[in-house]
Amino acid sequence: MSAAVSSAGRPAREDLLRGIWRENPVLIQVLGLCPTLAVTNTVANSLAMGAATTFVLVASSVLVASVKQIVPHQVRISAYILIIATFVTIAEMVLQATVPDVHKELGPFVALIVVNCIILGRMEAFASRHSVGRAFMDGLGNSLGFTLVLLLMGGFREVLGNGTLLGRSLFGASYEPWIVMILPPGGFFTLGLLLLVIGWRTKRKDLTPRIRRWPLGVGAPREQEAAR
Repeated sequence: MSAAVSSAGRPAREDLLRGIWRENPVLIQVLGLCPTLAVTNTVANSLAMGAATTFVLVASSVLVASVKQIVPHQVRISAYILIIATFVTIAEMVLQATVPDVHKELGPFVALIVVNCIILGRMEAFASRHSVGRAFMDGLGNSLGFTLVLLLMGGFREVLGNGTLLGRSLFGASYEPWIVMILPPGGFFTLGLLLLVIGWRTKRKDLTPRIRRWPLGVGAPREQEAAR
């Protein structure tokens, strides 16, 4: 077979693609809004938070899927939190050692990845019920979807709020920054705008008229008759 197929008969890549767009944890499931709103004032902060969350979610998904058979059902949530906290500690130490300035700007939100509902939700809903391979793909897909939203918001807010992108000036000294965009109201405005676009796109797709199928012999178009 050219592509791995899941036990449900669905290509394994669907576990990856589903979390990136169709079931995006922020735009569709509306989860993880606290870090989404708090750290997306710059691209650097968004990238660091996205990388840390990706590491924690993927590593936790793989480990939970690996030990799901030996963890008693009664203590599974406690075990999941302990696993997640371990990887969060590793991610925080790496950020503090490699990018201390960014780590300082992120403040407590790296440590709060432990209680991010996206991560605990994927452990309970998917990783604890599927194979290691599928858990890896699901964790990677959801973390990439989360990171994509962070980068979209971080880029939009940094460009308008600072006139920069990754710290580099885009418009020169004459540009008057929209300070509100790097403040908390800017996060709410940007997220609301993204949700508005998603809602409009979904509504438009639902209202797309269907092509009418004419039965043969009852006013069928010539093109349909010729095709048959």
